Amino acid sequence: MTLPNPTQPSVTSIECSECAAPLRITRQPLCGEIVRCTECHAELEVVNLEPLRVELAPLVQEDWGE
Repeated sequence: MTLPNPTQPSVTSIECSECAAPLRITRQPLCGEIVRCTECHAELEVVNLEPLRVELAPLVQEDWGE
């Protein structure tokens, strides 16, 4: 039996929802976290952890104090 090496990060791979390029995440992502695609530079939001799923992150709009 092989035990996981705590000094070596686990790598998760998922497909970019915009350009289908493989995204490599080197640590456990958090729901709501923003990751950037290295190919198309799209900002993607982690929307589900099991199974891992990302979607295009919503644009942040200014709050004018309303």
